[in-house]
Amino acid sequence: MAAPAACTRFSDNYDLKEELGKGAFSVVRRCVQKSTGLEFAAKIINTKKLSARDFQKLEREARICRKLQHPNIVRLHDSIQEENFHYLVFDLVTGGELFEDIVAREFYSEADASHCIQQILESVNHCHTNGVVHRDLKPENLLLASKAKGAAVKLADFGLAIEVQGEQHAWFGFAGTPGYLSPEVLKKEPYGKPVDIWACGVILYILLVGYPPFWDEDQHRLYAQIKAGAYDYPSPEWDTVTPEAKNLINQMLTVNPSKRITASEALKHPWICQRERVASIVHRQETVDCLKKFNARRKLKGAILTTMLATRNFSSKYDVQGRSIITKKGDGSQVKESTDSSTTLEDDDIKEDKIKGGVDRSSTVIAKDPEGIVGSCTPPQTPAAATTPTSKSAPVSFGAGAKPAATSALSLSAVLLQGAQARKQEVIKMTEQLLEAINVGDYEAYTKICDPHLTAFEPEALGNLVEGMDFHKFYFDNVVGKNCKAVNTTILNPTVHLLGDDAACIAYVRLTQYMDKQGAAHSSQCEETRIWHKRDNKWQNVHFHRSSNSPPFTFAPSAHK
Repeated sequence: MAAPAACTRFSDNYDLKEELGKGAFSVVRRCVQKSTGLEFAAKIINTKKLSARDFQKLEREARICRKLQHPNIVRLHDSIQEENFHYLVFDLVTGGELFEDIVAREFYSEADASHCIQQILESVNHCHTNGVVHRDLKPENLLLASKAKGAAVKLADFGLAIEVQGEQHAWFGFAGTPGYLSPEVLKKEPYGKPVDIWACGVILYILLVGYPPFWDEDQHRLYAQIKAGAYDYPSPEWDTVTPEAKNLINQMLTVNPSKRITASEALKHPWICQRERVASIVHRQETVDCLKKFNARRKLKGAILTTMLATRNFSSKYDVQGRSIITKKGDGSQVKESTDSSTTLEDDDIKEDKIKGGVDRSSTVIAKDPEGIVGSCTPPQTPAAATTPTSKSAPVSFGAGAKPAATSALSLSAVLLQGAQARKQEVIKMTEQLLEAINVGDYEAYTKICDPHLTAFEPEALGNLVEGMDFHKFYFDNVVGKNCKAVNTTILNPTVHLLGDDAACIAYVRLTQYMDKQGAAHSSQCEETRIWHKRDNKWQNVHFHRSSNSPPFTFAPSAHK
């Protein structure tokens, strides 16, 4: 598709409609082409906030998307550059995520998984034929064209895609999503098209049993598994999978990229091209059940990351991925790294200046009619590391994911449910009760409101994500209520986002008034975001993030100058 003329203005050709989602540097809105009446999704990027390098990446993404025209790829129809904004006009894909659609089906078999991976491989093969490596294949980037039965799978989000010459292998930088990264990328070796096939192998594994081949809460151990190609086929869930399916996975998850199967070869594999004869057609209910939990886990983690990034009050000491965790072990508090299966990484992400800005690779397309989220998720072979919300709601359908705020930033705006005002008021009320428990120093009441594994980003943790109650108990024992006569907290501008029936997040400004021991009045404020989960009809706080403006525990005049 030829680039539009420089003089073309977006408003000359399109009418903007409602907002579909928003990121830090862009907004996605439905638009209608004036000449045809056709609907599209317009990603509007504020280029005033982009660095020169980020702008180059944006142009690269547009250039790559222009030359990819395939029924299994979200198509870029227009790219219009104006003085302060860049408009990317994509297909309006309304079917939501493939993985969410699967769990809503009444029937799902190995043959269905074969059909899904075939369409993904068709899109990857088209990319590779055109000298494009996607570099970020994962469930969040696999969408459905519509909600109709049998709708085409669409590959989305080419923000990390690169252009290569032939079968060129080179070091293009560290990029991708932890659980889907190939061994050669983790070893920082030259790489090329085979990285996409490795990710397809991971996706196919999940399609068959509902959990990933490589998984660990500790990122170092996760990466060690991947570099060694250390995966297996545990019983009983793999006992019912055909040998041909396992054979294809083995050829995709081959550590040596030169021996790894190619996209065109995979499409000729008997399990793909002769699925009627080879692939099992037995319904896989266990896979569907586990996939529900897998979906819910990545959605909740995305929502938590969004709430942390939405306030944009990170200390420069934070890893952009929010990946430093303090956990309580037998030998005291130890620092470790945690992984997030849906968080996209890129070389630039680890640079401090990127904390302040960068290309906001939020979804280019999202579902029109999102619903709730479901389940919690831990792969069967690994003990549960954390409790995540469960819900019997219908699955939510979001668009292509990207950087930490990307998918979930759109998700939060998408999952608001009609007629949920009562639940929002419940969340506000519980937040007020929690803050009152802090004000009066009632640790027992605080523990009843909070999950035992409460995680938090707050100034006192010096840029670490703390887990458990011991960190907070220190302040109840030594600070709260001891440095002041009286404390009053007011919640200002509370905004509640419902995440299905049993989870919610609330963002607000916390205004604190207090009298010091000398009888002088003081006021302070900070911004807070909290994630709530409803268990046994009772709301519990599972995560919170607070800005560094004013630590609420240190009630002394010197802390608020």
